[in-house]
Amino acid sequence: MILRNYGGDSELFHTDIMNLMVPIEGGTVELRDYINTTKWVSSDYTLADPGRGTDRKVMAWTEMIEPFYVMKYPVTQHLYHLVMQEEALESNRSNLPITEVSWLDSLAFCNKLSRVLGRDECYTIRKESEKTIYHNTANGFRLLTDAEWQYACKAGTKGYRYGSMEKIAWYQGNSNGSAQPVGKLLPNPWGLYDMVGNVWEWCWDLYDTERYGDYRVFRGGSWAEVANNCGSTIRRKSMPDFKIDDLGFRIACGAQ
Repeated sequence: MILRNYGGDSELFHTDIMNLMVPIEGGTVELRDYINTTKWVSSDYTLADPGRGTDRKVMAWTEMIEPFYVMKYPVTQHLYHLVMQEEALESNRSNLPITEVSWLDSLAFCNKLSRVLGRDECYTIRKESEKTIYHNTANGFRLLTDAEWQYACKAGTKGYRYGSMEKIAWYQGNSNGSAQPVGKLLPNPWGLYDMVGNVWEWCWDLYDTERYGDYRVFRGGSWAEVANNCGSTIRRKSMPDFKIDDLGFRIACGAQ
């Protein structure tokens, strides 16, 4: 996924970016989560335990998905630094997924990419992140919603994963302790790579404002996780300024 030197040619850059975007048809997706009914309090970034036994309540719901486009790979270090006009990377790191980026960083990237390519920004970013506005009619780039992410990951399949773990995902058992270049393993049936494993991916959604304030959702598992923690329905959450070395993001845009 190394992009060429554009020399200020935004039209060529736009063409190359859109060639990386996969059209997804609309449909429905069934989602489920486990809510811990015991009040959870933390003074740091420790991730919440979903609860056990009588403390855990199962919630299930269905959402409609409108057609959209999604990037076939997580955003790479090369693309991130190219758009954000940061220092060039060593070539052996360019196709690694970007990590150590917060939810807020990912929105800033989406807005910057939209501006560079002459599209409308999808986000008005506020200091209080829960007040950040998503403009759903904008034609710019954005994060996937929680429901869109699961829908795209499953790609019409029924199981926890869309293929054999070793063939589709980098995880604790095969990653050699770090993120791996994108697109090296098999894609899902819709042509999306690294949806499971390699890096967790930020989604747009607030998790549960009543219990967790402005925590945001991320999905999919990572190179640091055991196999059971890498799949199409796994969900975690943290503060919007949280950063870690196995958490990145993937971008989407409307079907326009």
